[in-house]
Amino acid sequence: MIRKFLALFLCLALCSSLLLTGCGGETLTLNVYNWGEYISDGSEGSFDTVREFEKWYEETYGTRVKVNYTTFASNEDMYSKISSGAVSYDVIIPSDYMIARMAEENLLLPLNFDNIPNYQYIDEDFKSLYYDPQGQYTVPYAYGIIGVMYNANEVDEADVGDWDLLWNEKYADKILQFNNSRDAFGMAMYKLGLDVNSEDPKVWDTAYEELLVQRPLVYSLVMDEIFNMMESGEAAIGAYYAGDYFTMVDAQAEEVDLKFYYPERTNYYIDAMCIPSSCQNKELAEIFINYMCSEEPAVANAEYTYYASPNRLVYENAGYIESMGEEAMEVLYSHVDDFAEQYTENAYHNLKPETLDYINTLWETLKIN
Repeated sequence: MIRKFLALFLCLALCSSLLLTGCGGETLTLNVYNWGEYISDGSEGSFDTVREFEKWYEETYGTRVKVNYTTFASNEDMYSKISSGAVSYDVIIPSDYMIARMAEENLLLPLNFDNIPNYQYIDEDFKSLYYDPQGQYTVPYAYGIIGVMYNANEVDEADVGDWDLLWNEKYADKILQFNNSRDAFGMAMYKLGLDVNSEDPKVWDTAYEELLVQRPLVYSLVMDEIFNMMESGEAAIGAYYAGDYFTMVDAQAEEVDLKFYYPERTNYYIDAMCIPSSCQNKELAEIFINYMCSEEPAVANAEYTYYASPNRLVYENAGYIESMGEEAMEVLYSHVDDFAEQYTENAYHNLKPETLDYINTLWETLKIN
């Protein structure tokens, strides 16, 4: 009886193993960590990038792969997890300033570009910038510029222009401000013509005073809450990332008429694919990055997120151009030809820890006020 039980147990265990590994074959695991809502996920009939990669990999290599795809809400959250050593990821997609910090702290692995031939399609203007000057660690995924949104049914066109709109007393309690020190202080610095990469506390004190002037006019400090507030007309003015403007336009209420413009000086940023030092399968991670740069997934991801792509296969794709429309192409890609120059002049860099601590102290004081 015991022998029969053991035989049955072994049989069931073997069957379960075969189901998991595909008739005895190996199943690889890839851990991907990305921003939320930052990849085409199959919703509403869209291309499911992760599932399609899994299918493509098995068809190409004859081996199954399981992608564990998880998301983070901020660069700082992502950094905290990875630097703690408590978790292991194979591919991450941080922003430029955080990439610079992670490279400095040896938290990233250099890429083997022999495994990423599609890197050739990334526009040269987006390569070897300050956060990765030797082009060792990154493949740019998306880029953007912070601009100003406003409800044309609430805001007089004569008041529109540069950052001044967000300090206009006429629109008190209709203005939204970023709920993070980096972007909020950046806004004040750009408005005043100050250097956002200064390490001088007095410069940040000047920006703090400017934010104090704005504070009574601000309806709310927001991040993702800006979507509902602008779409519904609860607020009338806010600064945010250009790609998200089109998401809001798609969902705006009938009585809302959202418009967008770039201030003269503002933050340019890049999010890029990297491999953290905790990676368990570097070659597989590089194959995934290469797949993300191929035309179908790259176009699908750009269409889904509304963020601009540095990949020529995307912004030169006729179907993509048609589906996005004239306004979106103008807003998203108006700086593609001189991006490196504008980025070098305006991009917010990684600052020294003591400067970041000082800014955060000012920010907490500002919120109390």
